[in-house]
Amino acid sequence: MASRPFLRCAAVGALCAGLLGATPVGATPVGATAAAPASRVPGPPVVTAQRVMPYLTDLQAIADRNGGNRAHGTPGYRESVSYVKRKLDEAGYRTVLQPFTHAGATGYNIIADWPGGDTRNTLLVGAHLDSVLAGPGINDNGSGSAAVLATAVAVAQAHLKTERHLRFAWWGAEEGGLFGSGHYVNALSPAERSSIRAYLNFDQAGSRNTTTWLVTHDPSEAEGAVESTEAFERYFAARSTPTFDIGDTGSDDRSFAAAGIPVAGFTTGISDCIHSACDDIHNVDPAVQTASTNAVLDVTWQLALAKGSR
Repeated sequence: MASRPFLRCAAVGALCAGLLGATPVGATPVGATAAAPASRVPGPPVVTAQRVMPYLTDLQAIADRNGGNRAHGTPGYRESVSYVKRKLDEAGYRTVLQPFTHAGATGYNIIADWPGGDTRNTLLVGAHLDSVLAGPGINDNGSGSAAVLATAVAVAQAHLKTERHLRFAWWGAEEGGLFGSGHYVNALSPAERSSIRAYLNFDQAGSRNTTTWLVTHDPSEAEGAVESTEAFERYFAARSTPTFDIGDTGSDDRSFAAAGIPVAGFTTGISDCIHSACDDIHNVDPAVQTASTNAVLDVTWQLALAKGSR
């Protein structure tokens, strides 16, 4: 996480859910044929700690083998990229590495597209994969990367048929300047930018002692941002989980917002071990990580199935 200026708060209370499209109860008229019930797509599976925490254990092992970090331009980052790409390839994604140069070193973004869906109406879900040189970056931001990876794998295992095109990304060189996500955004054509319904960003998803999830609020109030933020607020409200409305998180969502692309997402806040050697596997609360991962999966799932244009 490059910086963390929390801008504003809005109270999030219980949300009312209306019943849409209710079918009147009554006999079928003579000569009429009863309509077959609409097929319903099953909801997302529940991700357990046993499913998501091994990703963090593996990222810790990568840091341990490579001088204690996974920073941009280091062997630890390159091995992290290879690890995530292998998991995605095994799940059936079309995965591309996007190279860029920063501070004299080559970095990589990982872009993974799930087949299908309207590419003119794309949901992009991402997190930064790099750490700082001072530590392994397991909460910042192995936790966000693991939540997005678990979501991508769950989508693949379900063979989910989406309405919107679904793309996942892991950014390089977030620490110190958002360089990977900035490179990605700058390389987009105007048509490609306008095709992104929303970008969902997740940074520090497993902070210990978390009681409140910090939900990104895009001040542009763009349709894709409002739809996505409200989906997160409904998800947390349904579980009686407190949320706190924030503006700019200072992470990769800033690259997209600056280009006029709607943003949403959440964080669990800054840990005492941010940007330090102690940001290791013990700096992540498995219960918080699991709760965050299920929130990412649930909202990604419902937004990917939604119709509508940007």
